[in-house]
Amino acid sequence: MLRGHLEARLQRDAGMPTTYYAVLVALSEAPGHELRMSDLATATRSSRSRLSHAVARMESKGWIRRTACPTDKRGAFARLTEAGLEAIRAAAPGHVEAVREGLFDVLTPEQVRELGAISAAIIDRLAPECAQAAANESEGDSADPAGTGDSRLSESA
Repeated sequence: MLRGHLEARLQRDAGMPTTYYAVLVALSEAPGHELRMSDLATATRSSRSRLSHAVARMESKGWIRRTACPTDKRGAFARLTEAGLEAIRAAAPGHVEAVREGLFDVLTPEQVRELGAISAAIIDRLAPECAQAAANESEGDSADPAGTGDSRLSESA
């Protein structure tokens, strides 16, 4: 329900789905507002295919610009544009308010502390598996430098 609430508010207030918001946040926090597409997929926990479609739509809005990797022509970078930076700046206050209203305002200070402890326990349990999955995916990048998820590219290159 919380996810649906946040999605609806972000769509209504900022005209974007949470997927776009996550991409814009990741790029806004990256050095130079730029990430390799495979790193952006990892940061947003998106499949490469889903991310590629989202980035294409955000490119058409002028929020992101894709560029080829200078050292690996099959790789690509996503860079946040000035328009994208403005979009995230405009969306962030409303999104933060929606998270506060939908989650934190209904909890007591003790419940917020408990939520923190519960979240930490979950992270401690899942972090090793997530790190392993990211490492496995990175190993796949060497066979798939384009970050497309298709290792046949390196076989034909």
